[in-house]
Amino acid sequence: MTTPATVGSMGLKMNGGGRQRTVLITGVSRGLGRALALEIAKCGHTVIGCSRSQDKLNSLQAELSSASPVTPVTQAGPNSPSPNRHLFMNVDVRSDSSVEELARSVMEKNGVPDIIGEEGRGRYLPVNNAGTINRNNRIWEVPVEEFDAVIDTNIKGIANMLRHFIPLMIENKQGIIVNMSSGWGRSTAAQVAPYCASKWAVEGLTRAVAKELPSGMAIVALNPGVINTDMLASCFGSAASGLQRQLR
Repeated sequence: MTTPATVGSMGLKMNGGGRQRTVLITGVSRGLGRALALEIAKCGHTVIGCSRSQDKLNSLQAELSSASPVTPVTQAGPNSPSPNRHLFMNVDVRSDSSVEELARSVMEKNGVPDIIGEEGRGRYLPVNNAGTINRNNRIWEVPVEEFDAVIDTNIKGIANMLRHFIPLMIENKQGIIVNMSSGWGRSTAAQVAPYCASKWAVEGLTRAVAKELPSGMAIVALNPGVINTDMLASCFGSAASGLQRQLR
């Protein structure tokens, strides 16, 4: 496993001559998704986020509203960063109709140029971060509903996002899609077989879709490394924080 990815490694650090981007993050209410949203907004970019937890979305919105970008944009104007530019919605990525409504709302609030990007303007960067993991168990002991939740969130959730957002990006033939993978999308471990299967699927789905996108667009599967989140703790308990330090 690699060390955790930074906002800078995704090309999102802004300096005086930087370009403002619009970044959509699923699973934004906690863990890696929340951390990404806070850091990306701090860099002066616009964040569109979704989650199933309205309370946590409200908390994140309040935190972003009280913060200001650490790096100014050189030219003020309609694309200048503002806390009011961020959009957060209660969305279940497992539901195609819920994602369809997200896409419609994003279009209504931001419009195609701001989302997709025009020459000299922002670039749209969706980050499919929403994910879940089964409780540690051998495959034959994993409840059916738990297995389904992992597959529906980690695979179908990404497919729903691609179905509704890729057509918006194709119009201008530019944009980058990041599908969060895992070290367990390229290896395996006992007692998390459903999660491993879902992340291997993310890797394969991403490589296949990459062959379908037009020139100027890209899709990547990103292994963010070992990060001490609730998900890691569900697998390793109190040893999770020590595991992150050991593997850096």
